Amino acid sequence: MKKVVNLVLILAVAFGSMAFTTPVKKKINPAESTIKWKGEKVLGSHHGTIALKEGFLEMDGDKITGGRFVVDMTSIENNDLEGGSKGKLEGHLKSDDFFGVKSHPTATLEITSATAAKNGYDITGNITIKGITESISFNLVKNGNTATAKLAIDRTKFGIRYGSGSFFDNLGDKTISDNFELDVKLAF
Repeated sequence: MKKVVNLVLILAVAFGSMAFTTPVKKKINPAESTIKWKGEKVLGSHHGTIALKEGFLEMDGDKITGGRFVVDMTSIENNDLEGGSKGKLEGHLKSDDFFGVKSHPTATLEITSATAAKNGYDITGNITIKGITESISFNLVKNGNTATAKLAIDRTKFGIRYGSGSFFDNLGDKTISDNFELDVKLAF
């Protein structure tokens, strides 16, 4: 009888310890990851890229449970203009009118919850841009060693009001949308 009780205890401990696995940090490969941005204005739009500096997804088995990402804001690049116009827009986006990259060279996103959904995960996190942190929610789809997400960010929540029709009157065709979009592909 004692042998049976000991065997039951050993099996209970073995199976019980499997239920309390330690989450693993899957490091993101910045060189193979992409962040594409798009900003709109009354008379059109601009698009480009921003580099991921570092990051990880926290995994419990195959399930995403968290993560943290650092974006190199000094890498903002425009992809739809050339020459002086391209340089002028990139410089303006890096200036204090927009992302103020001299004072705020990085932006971060920290996943605070990830819930399995019909199509991937419903993610909630804290995003910090220009030293201001706001909550954000979006859908993330994991497929093998990649994950993709599309985010819409209201720049005015981070003190970026330049050209915003929500804060300035009479901008006419110089009005810039408050929201910008990010199309993210993470490779790990």
